[in-house]
Amino acid sequence: MNKRNIAIDIFRALTMTLMVFVNDSWAVLDAPAWMVHFDTWQDGMSLADIVYPMFLFAMGMSVPYALENRFAKGCDLGDTLRHILSRSFALLTMGVFIYNSEAGMTGNKGVYWLLMVLGFFLVWNNYAKEFKARRWLQGAGVLILAGLALSYRSPEGGLLRAGWWGILGQIGWMYLFTACAYLLCRNRRWVLAVLWGVLCIVNLSMAPMRSGEALTQGNILFDLADALHLGKGHAALMALGGTLTVLAEQRLKSAKAGIGLAAAAVLSVLGMAAHQGWIVSKNLGTLPWVLFVSALSVALYTILRVLESKGWTAWARPIRTAGTATLTVYMIPYFLYSFWVFINPQIPAWLCGNVGALKCALFAALCIFLAWGLGKLGIKLKV
Repeated sequence: MNKRNIAIDIFRALTMTLMVFVNDSWAVLDAPAWMVHFDTWQDGMSLADIVYPMFLFAMGMSVPYALENRFAKGCDLGDTLRHILSRSFALLTMGVFIYNSEAGMTGNKGVYWLLMVLGFFLVWNNYAKEFKARRWLQGAGVLILAGLALSYRSPEGGLLRAGWWGILGQIGWMYLFTACAYLLCRNRRWVLAVLWGVLCIVNLSMAPMRSGEALTQGNILFDLADALHLGKGHAALMALGGTLTVLAEQRLKSAKAGIGLAAAAVLSVLGMAAHQGWIVSKNLGTLPWVLFVSALSVALYTILRVLESKGWTAWARPIRTAGTATLTVYMIPYFLYSFWVFINPQIPAWLCGNVGALKCALFAALCIFLAWGLGKLGIKLKV
């Protein structure tokens, strides 16, 4: 697994670009329905409902490559576990800070976002090993984040809290779960497939059916899932599905387009079967939603592997930074939005519909360009 998988980089770049694109829909009027989330009990999904789980799928695909590369470099199990814990902690910390700013706060949100992004970059920048001021800058970043945490107050006077951990926090929990599962089952990888099946059963037991009732109303599965921060298991299913995809590919010794598309078709059929009892809902985390998005992910990855094998990847160069400096791209919007808060402009009436969608596309392109420019200056988030 030492050879870099370009298809995963492109997959990650596509999903992060689309994530920034749909997340910017709040800054337009009457955004097209296909780029905003479906309501909780609305049966279906839009682009906004698939990009985040597909990013989890990409994260899961990266896990075997990343961990096996560490072992190939001579890292032992202890070093690898510390790396997993450190990376998870960084994502959880970032997620908590972002979640609290979006959940509501007193004070100036623009100042909070500026200091937050500054603190993140000071602590987790990918410093050159020979850069002597690294520890001083990281210390300054820790002080900035500690100050933000201590001074934060919700509108009700509450302190900083975890909530649902935010998107990055949830990615952190799923990375911790998937990476540890891979390490435990590294020599018995079939166990991961069994675990995926068990999570499907957990999800079916916990997610509300069309009637609004769940199959079970609280049991040890609920308690265990809560303890492991798995919720209904939907996010873990997406991440673990990505891991199983690359492991299956490795077992086949090469990418097989026919098998990949057949796997996507099987997932779609399973999704249609589950759809008889459960609606497609991101907010409810239902199994049909998981299976349909998993099918799309497998199909897209299969297509990207075919394009990679033929050398047809030049089209992805404009968004390459979103796949290699993904966390930096994700943070750029908070830096830009902080100035929006300072200016506090009104959204013009003409910035709506497809024109608004074009604006969101240009915004995503700007974020990628700025991340590229920062990378040239040696500024890149890496956890």
